[in-house]
Amino acid sequence: MASSTSPNTWVKPTIPSSTPKGASAKIRKPDYISCSLQAPSLIRIPKQSTRTSTPTYNQPSTTSISINPTTKFPKEKSQSSSFSDNRPAAPEWNFFQKAAAIALDAAESALVSHERRHQLPKTADPRVQIAGNFAPVPETPVQHFLPVAGKIPKCIDGVYVRNGANPHYEPVAGHHFFDGDGMVHAVQFRDGAVSYASRFTETNRLVQERALGRPVFPKAIGELHGHSGIARLLLFYARGALGLVDPTHGMGVANAGLVYFNNRLLAMSEDDLPYHVRVTCNGDLKTVGRYDFEGQHRSTMIAHPKLDPVSGELFALSYDVITKPYLKYFKFSPNGKKSPDVEIPLPQPTMIHDFAITENFVVVPDQQVVFKLPEMIRGGSPVIYDKEKVSRFGVLDKNAPDASGIRWVEAPDCFCFHLWNAWEEPETDEVVVIGSCMTPPDSIFNECDESLKSVLSEIRLNLRTGKSTRRPIISAESEQVNLEAGMVNRHRLGRKTRFAYLALAEPWPKVSGFAKVDLFTGEVTKFIYGDQRYGGEPLFLPRDPCSEDEDDGYILAFVHDEKEWRSELQIVNAMDMKLEASIELPSRVPYGFHGTFISSKDLEKQA
Repeated sequence: MASSTSPNTWVKPTIPSSTPKGASAKIRKPDYISCSLQAPSLIRIPKQSTRTSTPTYNQPSTTSISINPTTKFPKEKSQSSSFSDNRPAAPEWNFFQKAAAIALDAAESALVSHERRHQLPKTADPRVQIAGNFAPVPETPVQHFLPVAGKIPKCIDGVYVRNGANPHYEPVAGHHFFDGDGMVHAVQFRDGAVSYASRFTETNRLVQERALGRPVFPKAIGELHGHSGIARLLLFYARGALGLVDPTHGMGVANAGLVYFNNRLLAMSEDDLPYHVRVTCNGDLKTVGRYDFEGQHRSTMIAHPKLDPVSGELFALSYDVITKPYLKYFKFSPNGKKSPDVEIPLPQPTMIHDFAITENFVVVPDQQVVFKLPEMIRGGSPVIYDKEKVSRFGVLDKNAPDASGIRWVEAPDCFCFHLWNAWEEPETDEVVVIGSCMTPPDSIFNECDESLKSVLSEIRLNLRTGKSTRRPIISAESEQVNLEAGMVNRHRLGRKTRFAYLALAEPWPKVSGFAKVDLFTGEVTKFIYGDQRYGGEPLFLPRDPCSEDEDDGYILAFVHDEKEWRSELQIVNAMDMKLEASIELPSRVPYGFHGTFISSKDLEKQA
């Protein structure tokens, strides 16, 4: 799976000539990503320069391969630069399994043929979901001594890692951007030199599909809708019952969140346990394996656990879409000891992608996007917007032994996919929550005519009265922009913060820059990447965690130039919002999800 672009061909990185601070840019209304497609290839990237390359997939095997239930899947080394040259040998199977596999493959082929006769919604159409720089890339082995324009601040010493969805095989049917296999991109800063590597996280799902030579696990969003979704589930369960696949060790893609906790980098998606990924001494990445916290945790874990900067504890949730309890809360001590689960009673399974912590509480959203599996029988998606439900937030003591003391505060018509921070204001007996309120709430999952809006909001939960208030932080309607991925200074998480650094998700779903938002005054300072340049989540890295100035630090962001078809990492001073340095990357970095920074001192202590 080699890219057609030579990793040794360099183009000198350029620094935008425009002054970012306070820069204004004409931003179009949100729309779907446009794509340029040429038959017969499913995904083609517009050839805009000599650096353009067409994304390559591992082609599915034409041979039906099944797995004997007594045969373990081979563990594959993660340091290969081309999976096609290092695919595990196919396990043996008996005559009955071989015959069953042929029959199931024929049924799946008929299902795919039927699906292709119907138009897919944009939220499940791979020609929309993974077009342009949303398209996958092959792995990049570690590349050292990358070209740097500008000067890298001395405090940036360690590795910046960012997760993303990167489908290993070309989709055969429906595909949502969230369905892709997890790939971690790592930029390491050491002794003034910079290196880059990108590797798949070797999930149980990916290892098995490689052994089979084709995709077999169902895609949670792109494929599981309507009657065809039910058929796919039945096919998968049949393969599992016959020992052709093994879902018992996880089905997740580990493509969303990253957290460094207890000397481990954990890659997460909310449909599985985390995966432990190790940063090697030379800046490469290696999957250690699925991580159950030394046997203490068996259920799923959402992709946004919260690390308390003062206590060092890690707080997390786990939700179930089928059986009660639908939601559980738990925490880990700084050395990784897990607390007992706290079962939080919910009347129906709810999608909870994120939550918040304060100094003393956890804040749990119970919102209007819910799971209703019977909707598939009626031909729809199991992820729906329940207009009859009233959104609410649960406030629970961090050390609560059970959920009896949880206080629910209603917040009508409020759906926050992400919560950026929360804190307590004892003088008014309120908990303040900062989040981006999204409408329509299910627009990420279901096609709709209404343009998506994501409004940065302050939500006040009054624990005395049980009432809530909500206001947009940017007060002027004419100044409103979609603010989605980002963060506050993580060394002040759960405490009152003044600034948030958030992606300008315009034109949706692309990111044209990021904004530094004063949460007290609503003042917005924008950094625009420039003509046909787009990025993702901005990561704030403090210059000194003990600095009195909350914004004393730097913002790191991957940026892709769609004209030149090259990617770079930009470093911006968070105080004056000016570019400090940019690093030319040896391969394209697709738009992705969330990241973190690990200091060189912490890297030395990796488990």
